[in-house]
Amino acid sequence: MRVLWVCNIVLPRIAERLGMPKSNKEGWLSGISETLLEDEESEIELGVCFPVGQEKDGVCGEAGGLSYYGFYEDTEHPEKYDVELEGRLAKILEQFRPDVVHVFGSEFPHALAMAKVFGERDRLLISMQGICSECAKSYTIGVPSAVCKKKTFRDWLKKDNILKQQEKFLMRGQNEKAALQLTGNVAGRTVWDKQVLEKLAKDAKYFKWNETLRSNFYGKEWKLKNCEKYSIFVSQGNYTIKGLHFVLQAMPEILKRFPDTKLYVAGDKITAYSSQKDKIKIGTYGQYLLQLISKNGLQEKVIFLGKQDAEEMCGQFLKSHVFLSASLIENSPNSVGEAMLLGVPVVSSEVGGVPSLFEGEKEGLFYPVEDTKKLSAQIVRIFEDDALAERLSGAAKVRAAKTHHPKTNYERLLEIYHEINVCV
Repeated sequence: MRVLWVCNIVLPRIAERLGMPKSNKEGWLSGISETLLEDEESEIELGVCFPVGQEKDGVCGEAGGLSYYGFYEDTEHPEKYDVELEGRLAKILEQFRPDVVHVFGSEFPHALAMAKVFGERDRLLISMQGICSECAKSYTIGVPSAVCKKKTFRDWLKKDNILKQQEKFLMRGQNEKAALQLTGNVAGRTVWDKQVLEKLAKDAKYFKWNETLRSNFYGKEWKLKNCEKYSIFVSQGNYTIKGLHFVLQAMPEILKRFPDTKLYVAGDKITAYSSQKDKIKIGTYGQYLLQLISKNGLQEKVIFLGKQDAEEMCGQFLKSHVFLSASLIENSPNSVGEAMLLGVPVVSSEVGGVPSLFEGEKEGLFYPVEDTKKLSAQIVRIFEDDALAERLSGAAKVRAAKTHHPKTNYERLLEIYHEINVCV
């Protein structure tokens, strides 16, 4: 069976062949592809296509048994649908001639383009990741109206303030809905994404398929005695959906009880403001976060780590007292899964598909997304109760080990492919 993957990243094996930098994103894709290639009993012949810059449009070849194809896509503007994508993807289909096409992520223009040109809905599978229409609905929760409307020089130049960003998610959501309505098969992993699919494309068949996480998160274990006491780790805060504004508002209450608390934030440093270049590049949301840091006296309490590779992220998880997911909306964030797999105590907003990942009070702690007092109270509970931290840690590890079991999830993927292929 010939299966073509449509990915949003260049897999490391291919990036090395093409002399391109390796992506730190979606490392689980690398793991599954390597397992497929190493499985001598598998009948799957795997091809992968992915977006590249204009200079590499049409690049193709073979890397250790993996056929690959690059196509040009304007990844800087995923809200814009380029009809020329259809021609580029049609050429790849003609070259590889797949039995099944598997698109990872419904939120990119190439998902809709592939659904259109492949044209065989019963042999098309789309994995739901982020759901843009739902992100758009939640995009401005907790952000003052004046901040949403404001424009910095960067926002004016890029036509990209908070309201414009929300509008772009709405546009992406429209393309996403169109793509889902053109496919006969959708893979998801939470009660929530199944409910959303029933609204967007009720005729598509839903397959439950849990994700396998990045390989370096397996076999390691968080220990309370080894962590930096009273440290909070947030894996991203570079746009409103990640809810960092709520975290900064909750910090004063936490500091009243535990004045040594530190908040570590990974990802793009959108609050950088030390140089003239930084001041030109800063967006409205970055400015708003700086205002909250100043207002709440958090200058010495918030540490922006910048981009982290997989090993650095794993290390930060292991030395944190609590992992916090403060998102306004999520499906099943890999960061929560990674924290649970390691055993880091998790506090999360109770949104979207996250309740499918853990049971509140048993494997982690929830709070209502806009309730900063409950957010701070849940953090404080873990800080002051080592027994609670240990109990949550142990239960989370057991749950995550099942949810993200590599062999189980690999075998489930093969089942899905065979079921689709047999039904054609």
